[in-house]
Amino acid sequence: MKTAFFIILFNLSFVLSLHAQEVTVLNSNQLLESVDTSSDTLYVVNFWATWCAPCVEELPIFNSKELSKAYKPIKVVLVSLDFKTQIDSKLKPFLQKKDITEKVVWLNESNPNNWVDKIDPSWSGAIPATKMYYKNQQTFHEGELTHDKLKEKIQFILSMN
Repeated sequence: MKTAFFIILFNLSFVLSLHAQEVTVLNSNQLLESVDTSSDTLYVVNFWATWCAPCVEELPIFNSKELSKAYKPIKVVLVSLDFKTQIDSKLKPFLQKKDITEKVVWLNESNPNNWVDKIDPSWSGAIPATKMYYKNQQTFHEGELTHDKLKEKIQFILSMN
């Protein structure tokens, strides 16, 4: 009986791990290099953490399937600033529970003073924060976004060309 229970438990954990969200580990230079600013793709890069209530509240507006219907081509990148020790214990379970399917990057940087200005010189480092890139144009928003405000920001950057 105990053996059967452990076999079922093992198989269940294996199946669940197949559906676990991948988290790519990048430093700030690698993150910036991954954004092709000369392409026709709109990149929406959101900086957030699971411990940040406003960040978690705004996550649903970054649903790339919904955004792709209105704006093509678009790539959403969710950059987690969670603690390294909590990637497996908190971040990945959170992504699975919330059914987050967008690309998730964990930023492997220890000192914000060394990378925040690379993202945007006007950024204080507070989250949530969102940076958009489109055809050599950039726009930045510090603070929580609503669905309407995100659409407004997207339409603004698309109109810059």
